[in-house]
Amino acid sequence: MNRDTAFSPRPDTGRKPHSAHWGVFSAAWKNGVLDVRPHPGDPDPNPLIDNFTNALDHPVRVTAPMVRRGWLERGPGPDARRGSDGYVRMEWDEVLDLLARELARVKTRHGPEAVFGGSYGWSSAGRFHHAQSQVHRFLNTALGGYVRSVNSYSAGASAVILPHILGSMDDVARRNVTWEQIVDHTDVVLAFGGMALKNSRVASGGISRHIERESMRQAAARGCRFINISPLASDFPDDAQAEWVRAVPGTDVAMMLALVHELVANGLHDRAFLNEFCDGWDAFEDYLLGRRDGQPKTPAWAAPLCGVPAEWIARTARSLAGKRVLVTVAHSLQRAEHGEQPVWMGAVLAATLGQLGLPGGGYAYALGTLAHYGKRSNAVPVASLPQGVNGVKAFIPVARISDMLLHPGVPFDYNGKRMPYPHIRLAYWAGGNPFHHHQDLARLRRAFATLDTFVVHEIGWTATARHADIVLPCTMTLEREDIGGAPTDPLMVAMHRLAEPNGLARDDYDIFADLSARLGTREAFTEGRNSREWLRHLYEKTRVALRERGLDAPDFDEFWTRGELVLPQQGDDGGILRAFRDDPAGKPLPTPSGKVQISSPAVAGFGYADCPGHPAWLPPADAPTPEHPLFLVANQPASRLHSQFDFGAHSVSQKQEGREVCSLHPQDAAARGIADGDVVRLFNARGACLAAARLTDGIRPGVVQLPTGAWYDPDDAEAEHPLCVHGNPNVLTRDAGTSSLAQGCSGQLTAVQVERYPGRAPRVRAHEPPAFVQRP
Repeated sequence: MNRDTAFSPRPDTGRKPHSAHWGVFSAAWKNGVLDVRPHPGDPDPNPLIDNFTNALDHPVRVTAPMVRRGWLERGPGPDARRGSDGYVRMEWDEVLDLLARELARVKTRHGPEAVFGGSYGWSSAGRFHHAQSQVHRFLNTALGGYVRSVNSYSAGASAVILPHILGSMDDVARRNVTWEQIVDHTDVVLAFGGMALKNSRVASGGISRHIERESMRQAAARGCRFINISPLASDFPDDAQAEWVRAVPGTDVAMMLALVHELVANGLHDRAFLNEFCDGWDAFEDYLLGRRDGQPKTPAWAAPLCGVPAEWIARTARSLAGKRVLVTVAHSLQRAEHGEQPVWMGAVLAATLGQLGLPGGGYAYALGTLAHYGKRSNAVPVASLPQGVNGVKAFIPVARISDMLLHPGVPFDYNGKRMPYPHIRLAYWAGGNPFHHHQDLARLRRAFATLDTFVVHEIGWTATARHADIVLPCTMTLEREDIGGAPTDPLMVAMHRLAEPNGLARDDYDIFADLSARLGTREAFTEGRNSREWLRHLYEKTRVALRERGLDAPDFDEFWTRGELVLPQQGDDGGILRAFRDDPAGKPLPTPSGKVQISSPAVAGFGYADCPGHPAWLPPADAPTPEHPLFLVANQPASRLHSQFDFGAHSVSQKQEGREVCSLHPQDAAARGIADGDVVRLFNARGACLAAARLTDGIRPGVVQLPTGAWYDPDDAEAEHPLCVHGNPNVLTRDAGTSSLAQGCSGQLTAVQVERYPGRAPRVRAHEPPAFVQRP
């Protein structure tokens, strides 16, 4: 039996079902308090569901349409006061009339290619009220298109490099090695960047069963050896009994090269596999053995770079021969300078061992990074809102928004092409928070100041909302109906409404429908359906697929009453890598050679100095210096998803007196006179932030860790480099692409100094609304 489809029946308690990216749950009101409980079939529920308990009526909610005072006074145009201005309350009809006129002005004067449909973010787990789909459908039907972004902040480098060497990221990450295979087959998991449960506990569209912890426990009990190569011990749960290798951040490629060198030097590499299934080994081997640059990539060479003894590297490499080995590379490694290199080199290490395509072996990029990964795929679809046709061809890699806004018309490189940045006049955002995702927030603030108009739909006063000209209050997931579902989770959920909208908040769909009416495109946007009718329409695709398979296929009303539906899943067949191994001639990989590209003539032909034609060790520019001697790891938070519900009960409970917590080694703290619980200032040339110090032996000396997601809270919003008093590390991180190939986000690592903050720290105001003013 598929272990992912064993569900406990839901008892009939009168509770209403719902779903989020971090888990399926039910909720009921008890004495005016929302009682939230995880699905009874979830073996390891995510505590993030507790962030809902205080969210509905929190004071930071946007309760009415708001327009920035300066935009009302002076009209559209660049304005450096975004982020420090007051807001004027308006009625819905008035603000929609105002916005419709501005959209028509921009379209008429500059065309849809002057509109950026931002909206990068996870937003709702519901497939209909998915904010990104809603705003893109609106811009396509109302304006004829928009400038879009491609890839993601999480996987900007890997999404571009993987098709050059193996196949699509979905094929390598989602349809490959499963946790079932690891429990049954894997001998060694080499996890570069670890497999932190805080990451694998979330999945877009929802997750009903968190199986990662128990799978690791079972595999370890059978004898599987987990190796956590990371500066953080917390990148593995205790259940895995992982060996912690305290590597210097950003040196994983050097360690992988040394492991491969040791295998080759001892004749332990799988020459038959490399000859039959791979292309370009000879060119890479020349580099590996130092035939061209005079530097063999030996364990002795790698040891001082990685901070790991050469003896350990050599011993570990030799121990892998003859074992079922799985190599994983976390998203975090490619969110840094030259982020393409560890993704590529991980595949080469697995190929050197001859493990690609074997059950529980080979290369599972990003396994442990999302709950989607390591699962079977569903055998029937879960429909989503169609977005229509975008008539604008221009796009940017998602992490290049500041470059685009600050340098319109300037050319940039991307995946072998050279394109100009479009000139954006209006940005429309719904369901995302760039002041969380993006780097160098002082630069981002200057970038948004160049716009004519910035429109945001939001449930709360995030920093993004505080920089907008028009802020429209939208409902949160608990205040509307939807269908929760993901392509790798077998439970589809009827997301019942649990509360009435807060204040004057409206569904994104209804806002866009009324805007469309003012622009003469309502029918194109709505197709004559209201929200409930869209849910029926989208559900029908799943119902028909179930019926065609002769399976239980209830109509929509029955599904809604039941609250959930178990979907069939595909077999655990190992995807394209297994098929390629079994039949290399009949099932070639979607690469130029049809094989694993150890070297890539295509990438080499692009001529990028920062991304050569084979994986290589490229030293980072943003590394510690005497002035800023510590590595900062700005990783994903454990108490929330990105910045969502930073004001939620669980997120706030993990802060210290309302401030985000950073971790540092007692040795580094003692050298700076820092005690556990002190407020500290982290700083570099780009900015500074405050955080509460937590001393721990679970971090490598020379490293400080501060998670992302604390809402940006500058002490002086008009300052060129303000101090974030709440603890947002992206005031410190560098806004530069991973390389000319992918232009991905490089915000995982930077160099900082840390000092004890003297005197009384400024009050945190991130979860308070901005100033509201009278109409000018």
